[in-house]
Amino acid sequence: MIQCLLLYISFWAFNPGSTIHAYKIQALDSEEVIDLSSFEGKKILIVNVASKCGYTSQYENLQKLSVQYEDKLEVIGFPCDQFLGQELDTEAEIRTFCTSEFHVTFPMTTVVEVKGKNQHPIYRWLTQKDLNGKGDYKVSWNFNKFLIDENGELLEHFSSKVKPMDESILKYLR
Repeated sequence: MIQCLLLYISFWAFNPGSTIHAYKIQALDSEEVIDLSSFEGKKILIVNVASKCGYTSQYENLQKLSVQYEDKLEVIGFPCDQFLGQELDTEAEIRTFCTSEFHVTFPMTTVVEVKGKNQHPIYRWLTQKDLNGKGDYKVSWNFNKFLIDENGELLEHFSSKVKPMDESILKYLR
């Protein structure tokens, strides 16, 4: 009974609202907190990233997208090590890699799990229709992308194969 109650309280505490703007997450290698409500009025592209993946080169165009559409879009990288251990060992190494190799300036979060029993609450919201109101989605590899509208509602999910500068993403930014 107590475990059931704790599970309910935990679920309630990590699902504070109906939009992505209700969530916060710790920034990469920092005490800073990224408050997604601070991006109200802009679209948000959430991407689960990894430093040693076949799709890692997408960082270049994620940075380009971030700069080119800075007035309309916030790109946020969510490092994840759930797919063949393709993320570096420490958050400091991740930050150094992203800034030195790809000159990343967009926000990056602490390392998260994007699936499974320890799935981060933001990814629970992104992947479950009963929370996001749009659809059920499976994050099957690194560099899946979720596009959120200016009001914090989920617009679209894109697989890893969809590149950041693909027309299917750009059409939402024009």
